[in-house]
Amino acid sequence: MNNLKNLKKIKGDASFRKFYRKRNKNFSSIVVFAEKEKFKNLLVYDAINKILIINKILAPITYYQNYNKNFIEIEDFGDNSIYKVLKKKKTKKFIYFKNAIKLLNQIQIIKNRKIKSFKKNTYTIPKYSKAILMKEANLFCDWYIKDKLFKNKSINFTKEFKKIIKDIVNNLKLRNNIFVHRDFHVSNLMLVKEKIGIIDSQDALIGNRAYDLASFVDDVRLKTSESLKKKMFNFYLSKNKNINKKKFKNDFEILSVLRNLKIIGIFTRLAIRDGKIKYLKLIPYAWKLISIRIDKNKVFKDLNNLLNQNFKKELNAS
Repeated sequence: MNNLKNLKKIKGDASFRKFYRKRNKNFSSIVVFAEKEKFKNLLVYDAINKILIINKILAPITYYQNYNKNFIEIEDFGDNSIYKVLKKKKTKKFIYFKNAIKLLNQIQIIKNRKIKSFKKNTYTIPKYSKAILMKEANLFCDWYIKDKLFKNKSINFTKEFKKIIKDIVNNLKLRNNIFVHRDFHVSNLMLVKEKIGIIDSQDALIGNRAYDLASFVDDVRLKTSESLKKKMFNFYLSKNKNINKKKFKNDFEILSVLRNLKIIGIFTRLAIRDGKIKYLKLIPYAWKLISIRIDKNKVFKDLNNLLNQNFKKELNAS
């Protein structure tokens, strides 16, 4: 990987990874380079992709790995994400949302929990525990609150916030028994010869059925109307008639709010720690998504009060 003259660097993401397109006549592949967090970004990514592929989900095949030199070479799905397609298209957008939700249904019936990694060890997908959910939501305090509030106010806010979040997480109703991609959104869904392939799967866990739909419907990267969000939600329910709708709706709203609090924290961290300031422009819409959901469920009463006391302007911005 020291000699990159035959590789073309391509756009990265919010992780520590670097991506290069490798071309050889009519064949191209993607080289994923990761010095930091390489266990997750290389070995686990390959392991989760194998599970997806076994279950007939279109995910990148690994052609070659050199773990000692911090890279893997994988299948190239091109640059045509669903996000790009939706940004260009003027009509018939809902067909892409429907097809993505059908793909999500396929992912959610995956039963595999273990797979042999390319290091010949067995990788077991971890559970999406309440502790992980709370730790993620607390990134909101670790980065955004510390950046926005004075020290004493920040300490008091964080103490109250953590207590409220614990209560909210304890109000989740569904079991943690479903394959959760964890970043199921339009930028990670690729159009590959009229099929949808999925990338960026290294964070997959076994968790709540509502999580991936919440990340898809309330996607901070793509603004959609409340009526379209409802249409997507109802389409999912129409394909999953055996689930308890009341419990599912409750968990969908909770997980959407928790995810967007996490996102505000992560995007603030990316700007402060890593100099990736482009993510800051997405924070206002994350606030908007939170405001849409916290008015619809009494479980958010205390959170709504706390946020309105400190961030009324952000929460109520149009």
